[in-house]
Amino acid sequence: MQNLLVVGILDALFRWLHVLFGVIWIGHLYFFNFVNAGFAATMDGDTKKKVVPELMPRALYWFRWGAAWTYLFGILLLVLLFYHQKAALSDITTSFGAPAIIMILLTMVAAPFIYDALQKSGIGKNPRVFGAVTFVLVALITLLLVYWAKFSYRGFNIHIGAMFGTIMAFNVWFRIWPSQKKIITAIKEGTPPDPGLVALAGGRSRHNTYMSVPLLWTMINFHTTAFSGGNLRLTTETAWIALLVIILIGWHMVWQIYKKAAKVKGF
Repeated sequence: MQNLLVVGILDALFRWLHVLFGVIWIGHLYFFNFVNAGFAATMDGDTKKKVVPELMPRALYWFRWGAAWTYLFGILLLVLLFYHQKAALSDITTSFGAPAIIMILLTMVAAPFIYDALQKSGIGKNPRVFGAVTFVLVALITLLLVYWAKFSYRGFNIHIGAMFGTIMAFNVWFRIWPSQKKIITAIKEGTPPDPGLVALAGGRSRHNTYMSVPLLWTMINFHTTAFSGGNLRLTTETAWIALLVIILIGWHMVWQIYKKAAKVKGF
């Protein structure tokens, strides 16, 4: 009983902080992509030289540290609920076997490096091809989580979300922030920033925006089994279909929001 109380208290605290820092992180992500991108295009060189060195370091501070703390408390929640209490497994009376451990390492450790390599390859040069390939890979990983690693409905949902979150945090700290430091410095000095760095930072930020919407679904969907257990004719073993459909819907929603953001003008 005492152990359950401690787990309950930690669960509440970790979840609260995870959501708090997540709002800070994703809020800035959406500001950069849906607000600042359009605004920055209206500034001339002198205005950029004055505004960017003052605005962007402040915003990027909260952006990157929001990402770091969101990720930390997300990992703590995974360990507490899905590993310690075995909520990741469809049968909590069993132990984590080799397939489950391999899939955890794939989603939580290897995924950012696979994504990064794909993005740097020829596949990454075409956004549509890259999107199609990554969707197929996400579908394959989901199937492996369900049928090979024997993850529960909540287990495979949260690990796909955690995989997106891991890639997003990787992008923030190792691709976006290093590029932005050089871009801001160049603007401050009155020299044109490297177009390659601008494309890299902007591209990875857009990828994070697309991943964020399905990620938010997996966080919320942890609390419900409406899309499994026989509902909508989806059994525990076929509920992955709903997740893949939601990912596609989420990506389409982001695309529509980008279109709308481009039409919003100032006075």
